[in-house]
Amino acid sequence: MSILEIADIVGIVAFALSGYWVAARERLDLLGGFISSFLTALGGGVMRDVIVSRPPYAFVDWLPATIVTGVVFIAFFLKLQRFFDYEKRRIFIVSDSIGLVAFSISGALVGIEAGFGFWGVALLALVTAVGGGVLRDILLNRVPLILSSDFYGSVAIVAGGVIYGLERLELLGSISLTLLFLALLFLRIVAYRFGWRLPKIL
Repeated sequence: MSILEIADIVGIVAFALSGYWVAARERLDLLGGFISSFLTALGGGVMRDVIVSRPPYAFVDWLPATIVTGVVFIAFFLKLQRFFDYEKRRIFIVSDSIGLVAFSISGALVGIEAGFGFWGVALLALVTAVGGGVLRDILLNRVPLILSSDFYGSVAIVAGGVIYGLERLELLGSISLTLLFLALLFLRIVAYRFGWRLPKIL
């Protein structure tokens, strides 16, 4: 199993927990918690696969939905909804960042495989990484956090742009992807630590 595959699993777990806690904050029932978790963890990947006209990975492979289901039931029975300050917990920040970077890279690679141009690859990376959270927030009638919060989506766009450049320079491979993964993970954590944000429109 490669580092990206491991990171992808970590990301699914982190994003599923994120969706579960949002559902708990909105006082949804168990089914609502599952839908929120599923959308957050896998919605972006489903959108990505629909865009490139291929069967959604989340519906073809048994592992992603199984992970989400396991996370929801474990969180429910352990009553993890009591920890509403999860976003401030260091382990969540790290795991969420791993998921963000892993999903961004996987989305960009799908874009490369589909023959997309620079912006197509960059936007597909963004959709894969944050699309699920956007779907969740729209469903719950909330302003999507990506539209107003920190440096989150920017990391996904950077990932897509760099991967497109590596492909054009014929430098795309397991070593370059691993180095890019580590660099983007470092960028995301540093951005969170120092509160980097894009300029607000006033």
